[in-house]
Amino acid sequence: MSEYFDSELEEILRRKQAELQRRLAEEQQKREAELREAQRQALLRRILTPAARERLNNVKLVRPELAHIVEDQIIALVQAGRLRPPVDEDIVKQLLEAVYEQTRYEPRIRIKRK
Repeated sequence: MSEYFDSELEEILRRKQAELQRRLAEEQQKREAELREAQRQALLRRILTPAARERLNNVKLVRPELAHIVEDQIIALVQAGRLRPPVDEDIVKQLLEAVYEQTRYEPRIRIKRK
């Protein structure tokens, strides 16, 4: 009977330890993601003019995925040397329009008559 309780206790402890390890891993991933995002925002602050940053923030309120794609493009273009900082609002507008044209979805309604 004692062995049954010992094995049951060991199983409970093993499950608790596995849960604790999973939580620690999730917290570590969350902290790493927050750090990457903070570094990304710091880089964008150095690259963009205040007006361009404000425009991207406004777009981010409505279409966060579009703003994220444009931010990634701006970072990539600056790192590749194809854009020179500071990136102004006009360039951000052009990139937003280009990405919007590529990613927009226009629903079509088709009526099939018999």
